[in-house]
Amino acid sequence: MSKQAVSIFALSVIATGVINKCRFVTAAVAQAGAAANTLGVARTDAAIGDVMTVDVLGTAVVEAGAAVAAGALVETDAQGRAITKAAGIAVGRVLPGQVAGAAGDFVEILLLPN
Repeated sequence: MSKQAVSIFALSVIATGVINKCRFVTAAVAQAGAAANTLGVARTDAAIGDVMTVDVLGTAVVEAGAAVAAGALVETDAQGRAITKAAGIAVGRVLPGQVAGAAGDFVEILLLPN
């Protein structure tokens, strides 16, 4: 839905794996898997060895892995996308007015340090 974000803190890092933009990134600078701890959200696509920017604090636009409601806490799915938190680690909260109707939609989230 949203394509805007307010990054308060972003890091330039070197990708250790292939990373898709708007997906969660781990502290090892790889695309996150299911229920992962995350560093933040990738601003751009990256191949191994690419320098990329990761939004760490503030809000970020993230791709949803399923339908997600406004205000929902989110965790990561196996492809580093946002899904409604079940048993994983809360990595963000969907902002008011943001709704993902299905996988592939984009929503703005408040990043939660974890």
